[in-house]
Amino acid sequence: MAGCLFCQIVSGDIEAAVVHQGESTLAFRDINPQAPVHVLVIPTEHLTNAGELTRDHADLLAEMVATAQWVAAAEGIDQSGYRLVMNVGADGGQTVGHLHLHVLGGRPMTWPPG
Repeated sequence: MAGCLFCQIVSGDIEAAVVHQGESTLAFRDINPQAPVHVLVIPTEHLTNAGELTRDHADLLAEMVATAQWVAAAEGIDQSGYRLVMNVGADGGQTVGHLHLHVLGGRPMTWPPG
């Protein structure tokens, strides 16, 4: 989608610190990390947020979670624990209009988060 920051990362027009490329996903480091490990997992197709997901996206969502699990293992946080977060809309804290899954870890997470 024209003007979408994450679509521009997928296309290679904008550089990112990519840590994993899946069949339909891309994982890269967040430029404003909120934890020692903060990686974003995005679909390579444009979807605005989780509110657009349907049953037809089941395989894509499963790949996003599998990519997050791969990232956690590669970053060494799979045993100590990590947090997966999807924000939806402005009030949910979404700042980029492209579906993304945050993988956060490397320190104890607090609750409530927001």
